[in-house]
Amino acid sequence: MDRFDALFEKYDMNLDACQIQEDVKKILLDQYDKYNQKAIYSQILSMVDITSLNPTDSVKSITDFVEKINKFDTKFEILPHPAAICIYPKFVQTVKDNLMEDMEIASVAGGFPDANTFIEVKVAEVAMAVMEGATEIDVVIPSGMVISGEYEEIYEDLQEIKAACRDAKLKVILETGVLMDPVLIKKAALVAMNAGADFIKTSTGKVSIGATYEAVYVMAKAAAEYNVLNNAKVGIKVAGGVSTTEQAVSYYAIVASILGDEWLNPNLFRFGASRLVNALISSLSGSEVKYF
Repeated sequence: MDRFDALFEKYDMNLDACQIQEDVKKILLDQYDKYNQKAIYSQILSMVDITSLNPTDSVKSITDFVEKINKFDTKFEILPHPAAICIYPKFVQTVKDNLMEDMEIASVAGGFPDANTFIEVKVAEVAMAVMEGATEIDVVIPSGMVISGEYEEIYEDLQEIKAACRDAKLKVILETGVLMDPVLIKKAALVAMNAGADFIKTSTGKVSIGATYEAVYVMAKAAAEYNVLNNAKVGIKVAGGVSTTEQAVSYYAIVASILGDEWLNPNLFRFGASRLVNALISSLSGSEVKYF
């Protein structure tokens, strides 16, 4: 038995996809209405990593993007601004030079979006992004390595990346829409957490299936068990196709039900999105808003 077989034996791996679906349905049936209120919409807004990861991104477009964020508090003075700006490494310096709000600068790195490159390249890109001013780093576990059970290499790579992050938080993307199998999702989450991830994240947003309620349920359960065994809280980031207030509230209800109130803040719960901010502002104001 290798050390990862021994690790997985400490956790509940008796996961049935149909039962998970039923559990999720019950949570949403019982809890959705409780959280479907403007105070929660506002709280979710404060948890968003507002994201620009487009092939058309440029210094000008990112500068304009940051300027909209700088004007956010003036335009929507009663609303909290998002938690972070998430961009490609090339634009970290642009954000740092122009951002006037007290927000985190999150950079994807490490061969995003599939991470199928050399570990030396991943570490160098992470280190350079941090040097440029990134305070958070989002990296991907290569899905093929999870599927083929290369947990030792995944763990060692993530430990090197974590060291390169220095004081920046590390968010590890599981790409749950590719893994699909709840057991694989949980194994990937456990390896990431044990390697030092500060957050586990659903998706890059670059594959056909992004976040799902079932995947977040599995991730939240993994984080809860990890906390019990290690007395260490790891955050959850929901990303990939989250664009409506209803979806966001549903994810909020799932995380709240499994992990409790301690996770319901930007230090432990994030959404990676761009359109979601418009949806939340629209829900809060009662009329359609297209600011971003």
